[in-house]
Amino acid sequence: MALFKSGNPSFGDSTYEKAGQAIDSSQAMTVNGAIGKTGILLLLVAFGAVITWNMYTSITYSALVIPLFWVGFVGALIMCIAICIKKTLAPYLSPVYAVLEGLALGGISAILNSYYPGIALQAISLTFVVATVMLLLYRFGVIRATERFKSIIFIATAAIAVFYLGSFILSFFGISSPAYASTPLGIGISVFVVIIAALNLIIDFDFIEQGAAYQAPKYMEWYGAFGLMVTLVWLYIEILRLLAKIAASSR
Repeated sequence: MALFKSGNPSFGDSTYEKAGQAIDSSQAMTVNGAIGKTGILLLLVAFGAVITWNMYTSITYSALVIPLFWVGFVGALIMCIAICIKKTLAPYLSPVYAVLEGLALGGISAILNSYYPGIALQAISLTFVVATVMLLLYRFGVIRATERFKSIIFIATAAIAVFYLGSFILSFFGISSPAYASTPLGIGISVFVVIIAALNLIIDFDFIEQGAAYQAPKYMEWYGAFGLMVTLVWLYIEILRLLAKIAASSR
């Protein structure tokens, strides 16, 4: 069903149809349950981030930050793939994903914060402000997750993924992409990506509500929380990248 389409790679068509419905209402997914589990994952991300952040500021352990960043990055990617393939594992692997993602985010945030003091706190604050605004816009029906809206965001998200992949491949040939430059064009690209990441939250909120209405199994609360975390992490990274570009361009 197109009803469940999202730009988020962890939210695909027919996700809830494949999961089926709970045997009774006590075993069904709820919006509050998904919100609570999202909160748990946020705390675990923060826990992982504090580890690498503190290591970076320590003379003794600073050399471990880059290795831990790659452990977190690669590990989180593996967890993402595993959860998307086997959604029933979400209650067990989502917390692991959150901690690993936190290790990666803490490392990159600490490094950028050393170049541009205060940038990490600004990025965290803006991420929560944007997420809150998106939730309010969704709750009051200002932005609705219509089929047209979902299709546009899905195409835009896919285009961004292809663009980033192409930029990564070209970097091996010494070709620099405007996506990474601290120029007006580079900043403009980051602003666009931040907007698309933020709009993906609207679809993710709708996805969770649809799951509750569909009475999906309880484990889908963890899957919904995981999917929402994927978007929040993406949004934070893009805001951090945008702020870094702005700071670099002003020097």
